[in-house]
Amino acid sequence: MGAPILLLGLTPWAMAQPMAPRDWPMEKCARYRSAWVEALARFSAAGLSEAFLADHEGFLASNCKEGRRVCPRSAAEISLANAMTMAALNVGASGSFLPFICRE
Repeated sequence: MGAPILLLGLTPWAMAQPMAPRDWPMEKCARYRSAWVEALARFSAAGLSEAFLADHEGFLASNCKEGRRVCPRSAAEISLANAMTMAALNVGASGSFLPFICRE
């Protein structure tokens, strides 16, 4: 009867261990997408240009694989890009994952 008690004692520890995602790039994108929706709700789209939103939508539509050319120009865009940078890092994505860059 000692074994079942030992197994029950390990159950909370085992449940607390993070599961490795089966497809980490897709998982990062899903987490980032959720953070984007939340950020838009908090910051609103006021002050965001159509180009900024369209370029970012292209990034999301590619499952975060293409379109890493979203250039924040206005104060609102820079603020949102900064918030998304922190959100991405908080969900385990690296800075190189982000779509924000201005090449001009």
